[in-house]
Amino acid sequence: MTRTHTKVSNLPVEEIYTPVTAAEGVEQALKMLEGRWKLLILFHLFGGKILRFSELERAIPAISQKMLAQQLRQMERDGIVRRIVYPEIPPKVEYSLTPWGQSLCPALDALLKWAGLRETMAEAAASSKASRGS
Repeated sequence: MTRTHTKVSNLPVEEIYTPVTAAEGVEQALKMLEGRWKLLILFHLFGGKILRFSELERAIPAISQKMLAQQLRQMERDGIVRRIVYPEIPPKVEYSLTPWGQSLCPALDALLKWAGLRETMAEAAASSKASRGS
């Protein structure tokens, strides 16, 4: 009987990052999300929402049709958004997040909490500085 010293599993192997590969990976992820409107579009689609183009347009009144279409196309190309076209007249097009796009929610939530810590930590530092100075 043959034995192996490594554990066999169907789980994906966790990648070990170096500072360079970690920075490159984060940079690639941020490039997929860069653009003035992409995060706003994401937040409108989180939670399994399915919205038509016109509904997204109404939800984000400052965006032009051209820019909304462009941002949605880029997000679709990157695998974040799913576009479903129904063969009817007038054409009905719906957008939703892919499972991978939906998985961004916890990461963006953590980033939002991290950003909120800035003010809290600045106040704590100011308070600490003031009490040492008295």
